[in-house]
Amino acid sequence: MIRFTATFWALCFSLMLVSQSNINTNKFKQLHDELPTPNAYRTASGAPGPWYYQNQADYKMTVKLDDEKQTVSGEETVTYTNNSKDPLKYLWLQLDQNIRAKDSQTKLISDSKIDAKTNSWSMKRMLNDFDGGFKIEKVTDAAGKDLSYTINFTMMRIDLPQTLAPGGKYSFKIKWWYNINDRMKIGGRSGYEYFEEEDNYLYTIAQFFPRMCVYNETEGWQNKQFLGSGEFTLPFGDYEVSITVPEDHLVAATGELQNASSVLTSGQRDRLAKAKTATIPVMIVTQAEAEENEKEKSKGEKTWVYKAKNVRDFGWASSRKFIWDAMGVKSGTNTVMCMSFYPKEGNPLWEKYSTEVVAHTIKTYSKYSFDYPYPVAQSIHANSIGMEYPMICFNGGRPEKDGTYSERTKYGMIGVIIHEVGHNYFPMIVNSDERQWTWMDEGLNTFVQYLTETEWSDHYPHRRGPAAKIVPYMKGDKKYISPIMTNSESIWQFGNNAYGKPATALNILRETVMGRELFDHAFREYCQRWMFKHPNPADFFRTMEDASGVDLDWFWRGWFFTTDHVDISLDEVAWYQLNTQNPEVEKAWQKEKDEKERRFIGEIRNDTTLKRILDEKPELADFYDSEWKYQVTEMDQKDYERYLKGLDKEEKKILDSKLNFYQLNFSNKGGLVMPIILKVQFGDGTHDVIRIPAEIWRKNNDQVSKVFFFEKEVKQFELDPFLETADVDVNNNYWPQQIIPSRFEMYKEQKRERMNPMQRSESTSESME
Repeated sequence: MIRFTATFWALCFSLMLVSQSNINTNKFKQLHDELPTPNAYRTASGAPGPWYYQNQADYKMTVKLDDEKQTVSGEETVTYTNNSKDPLKYLWLQLDQNIRAKDSQTKLISDSKIDAKTNSWSMKRMLNDFDGGFKIEKVTDAAGKDLSYTINFTMMRIDLPQTLAPGGKYSFKIKWWYNINDRMKIGGRSGYEYFEEEDNYLYTIAQFFPRMCVYNETEGWQNKQFLGSGEFTLPFGDYEVSITVPEDHLVAATGELQNASSVLTSGQRDRLAKAKTATIPVMIVTQAEAEENEKEKSKGEKTWVYKAKNVRDFGWASSRKFIWDAMGVKSGTNTVMCMSFYPKEGNPLWEKYSTEVVAHTIKTYSKYSFDYPYPVAQSIHANSIGMEYPMICFNGGRPEKDGTYSERTKYGMIGVIIHEVGHNYFPMIVNSDERQWTWMDEGLNTFVQYLTETEWSDHYPHRRGPAAKIVPYMKGDKKYISPIMTNSESIWQFGNNAYGKPATALNILRETVMGRELFDHAFREYCQRWMFKHPNPADFFRTMEDASGVDLDWFWRGWFFTTDHVDISLDEVAWYQLNTQNPEVEKAWQKEKDEKERRFIGEIRNDTTLKRILDEKPELADFYDSEWKYQVTEMDQKDYERYLKGLDKEEKKILDSKLNFYQLNFSNKGGLVMPIILKVQFGDGTHDVIRIPAEIWRKNNDQVSKVFFFEKEVKQFELDPFLETADVDVNNNYWPQQIIPSRFEMYKEQKRERMNPMQRSESTSESME
C-alpha cells in the first residue's frame, strides 16, 4: 500500500482548482469541442464533402391484407448497394413490429406506476396480451438458398456468405407476416380502426416489412434498438409493391398507381384526370358511393401495384369505407396530385379542408425549402393519429356524430395535416437520423408548420412557434427538462423538447437574431444541400452560419446544448442630465430639486408644533440663514464665462442640447444570452425601439450596462416588448417597475352537459325558435 501525506493531497486539490479556473466557460466560446471535426465526408461549411456517400436499398414486394384475421403477410426482395469505402460482412435490418412482441424490451423498460389517476385506457395498454411482432418464415439469397440470420429484438443481422465489397450489390429475400394491432385499444403509429356498428375496418399500415438500416461514416450501422420514441433511420431506394386486398377496398400508398385500369372504374379514372388541372378538389369517390360500398363485404380480391423512386420508406392504407378527393397543384415544373382518403365519419371537416390543406402545405413548404419532387401527397383520415411516410400520412381530427366540431378539433385537424404532410420534407427528403435526433425532423418541421399556419389565416390558434408559448416549459423544473441535443429515447417532455423548443429557437433566429432575409436564405440552403441525403446536427448548425455570415455558436450552445432559459432583468436605471455650468440654470435646478425632496416626518411635524428662536428674534439670522446656495453671484458669472471660452463649437452644441442620459443596468438571470430589445416610451407619448445584439454579453455573460441619450425625457423602459425572446419573467422587464396582473376565478363545480360551441349555438337558435 502506498501512503500519501496531507501535503500531497492539498497540492492535488490546488492543481485541480487551478485547472478548473482555466476552463473557458464563456457562452460565446466556439463549438469546436461540441461538434465533430470536419472532414472530406462533411465539410466545415456544413455541406457534403467530396467523399460523402450513402448506401441504397431497393425493394420489390408482394403484400396481402387478410381482412378476416387482421394480418399482413409479405415477401420482399431487397437489393442493397454498398457505396461506402468499407467491406461489409453482414447487413442489419429493422424489425419495428417487434416492439409489440411478447418479449419486447419496451414493455420491460416502460416507467409505469398505479395510482388513483390511472385510467382504463392506460390499463388496457398495460395489460394487453397482443401477439405482435414479425413472424419471420425464411431468409434466403436471390436463388432461394437459406441465409444465416440473428434476431436481436427489433434488429436482425444477416450474415453474408461473402463480404460485400465497396461498390458491390447484394440481393436477398425475406418472407414474413404479423398480426395488425388495434390502434384504438393499444395505440401505435400504424394499425387498424374498427367500426363496430357496420363491422368494418380502416387500415393504416406502416413499418410492415423488414427495412434496411443506414450505414454511414458517423454511426457505422445505425442499429440502435427501437424502444418507441426514437423513430426511424432509413436509406433511400426504389420500391415496387403489389398489395392484395378485398375487392371492394380502396388503397392509397406511397408512389404512383401502376394498374389503375385494373382497380379503378372508368368513371373514377376520368374524375382523377380532371382533378389534375382542377382548382378545387374533385370527388373521385363520393360519400354516397362510399356509404353504398361499405354495406356489403366482397369475397373477391384485387391487387394494387405502386412504384416509388428515391424514397426512404413505404406506407399504405386500405378500407372499403374511403371517400376520395383530389386536386393537382404546381410545385416548380412538377404537378403534384394532392389527395385525401377518409371515412364518412370525417365529414364535413375532411371534405371541406383536407385536400386544400395538403395543397397549401406543399406550396408553402416549397417556398421555404425546395420544390416538392414527388408526384403525389396524400392525407388519410383515421381517428387519433398523426404519422408520416413518403407521399402519404395518417391524420386524426374527427367531428362529432352530428357533424359539429369544436375549434380545437378543426384546427387540430388542419395542424396535424400540415405537420404530417410537411414531414415529406423533413425527414423523408432531408433524411436525418430520427433514431438519434428527433428534433432534426420534428423541430424543423414544426417551425415550417408554424409558417404555413400563419399563411392559412390571421387568427390561427398556434400551439407552437411564437416565443411566448414555450415560456411555461422553459421556466419549469430543470430536473424534468433535457437539452435539445439529447438522444431521442432519453428526452424528458418529448413534445416540448423535440417539437416546441427547436421550433421556437428557429423562430427567434428568424425574427430577432438574424432577420428574415438572412435566415430564409440559410435555411433554404441547408434544405437544398441535404435533400435526398443524411444530415447530422453539425451540418445544420454549420450551414446556417456559412450561408448567412452570422456567428451562431452562442445560440446553438444555449438553446440546443443546455437547459438554460431566458430571463433578462432591467435591474436599475440612472437618469443624468448635463451640468451646463451656467449658474442661473444650475442653481435654479438645484432649488427645484431640493424642494421636491421628501422630508423626514419629524421635520414636517416640527413646522406646526415648534416655536423657533429665529422666528422670535429674526435679528439673529445672517447670510447662512438665507437661500444663499441658490443666489447667483458675480464670481459665479465670471467662472461660467471663462468655462465657455474654453469650449469649441461642437462642445458648446452638446452643452446646449439639453440631452437626457440614462444608464441601464441589466442582469442575465436565466443563463441564456439573448439580444436586448428595448422599447422606450417618452413623456410626449412617442416611442422608440432599440435592438442590441446578443454580443453585448460577450465579455460578461451575467451583467452589462448601457448608456442611452435622448432629447426627450423617458417615461418608461420595457424589455422584450414584442414577446420575441421567450423571457420567462416579465415582471423585471420594466422601469419604472410594473406589477403584471393575472386573473383568477372563484371555482364552483357545475355539472353540465359538455357541448362544443357549434352545438351550443344550434341549441340556442332552436330555443329561440
